[in-house]
Amino acid sequence: MIATALRKFAPQALVPTLPNVVPIRPGQAGGEPARDPAKTHRTIFLSDTHLGTRGCKGDALAQFLRTHHCETLYLVGDIVDGWRLKRAFYWRPSHTEVIQEILRKAQDGTRVIYIPGNHDEALRPYAGLNLAGIDVRFEAVHRTADGRDFLVMHGDYFDGVVRYAKWLAHLGDWAYDGALWVSERISDIRRWFGLGHWSLANYLKRTVKNAVEYIGRFEDAVARETEARGLDGAICGHIHHAAIRRIGRILYCNDGDWVESCTALVEGPDGALSVISASGEVLVQERPAFATAVM
Repeated sequence: MIATALRKFAPQALVPTLPNVVPIRPGQAGGEPARDPAKTHRTIFLSDTHLGTRGCKGDALAQFLRTHHCETLYLVGDIVDGWRLKRAFYWRPSHTEVIQEILRKAQDGTRVIYIPGNHDEALRPYAGLNLAGIDVRFEAVHRTADGRDFLVMHGDYFDGVVRYAKWLAHLGDWAYDGALWVSERISDIRRWFGLGHWSLANYLKRTVKNAVEYIGRFEDAVARETEARGLDGAICGHIHHAAIRRIGRILYCNDGDWVESCTALVEGPDGALSVISASGEVLVQERPAFATAVM
């Protein structure tokens, strides 16, 4: 069961919070309301939810999973943050709600594919198994409705820091947490003045030269590997930077995260890909000749 695998992260605290989930069909008493066609997709790709951290936007994610429906749900890594849970256990009721919604979808007929990332790498030994109705894979090839093949992976194998200097990756994780904490404090002040949310981490990604170069190198590396395999595109997470853009003949897609941007990548019935927000707003759509980054 998936609860057994999660014991690697939280031996005593997490498992008792996962009740049996009984699927309720639309139209039954207590069931879900009629589905909104605008929130019904062929495929949904989510990553970097970082359940078990203070930065996780669990309430928004649980609501997204309740209201958005799909035939296939890909969990593209860093869903549960094992790094953080090993250091200090932190778990909110909204994090449990996210797990429940995922299990409910699996039991109600949605195909759920979990591709672990570096923060939930303890699940990688379970690749090839089905845990509680969830297929665990190291990576996958997804065929869209219009016949294109996309490599689906978390992406940390294209991050030299994660692969070759893990201690530095952990240090960067602490620095990232600090940036998120500062962002929240600034956002609190902005709310007093009636202003919207502002993310320091996103600002640094857009403006700091090394961060911009890092994102570009990561995207190019993913595209090169995808092209070497003879595939049409790549879908990944890891860098918390949602995007759809063409790199040569490869369509590079990143579904973003649920710590800062709260975005998902979705496939429509015709195979077209879009990045959407937690509310379902389309932020960027695939274009035949080119696509642009979201953030």
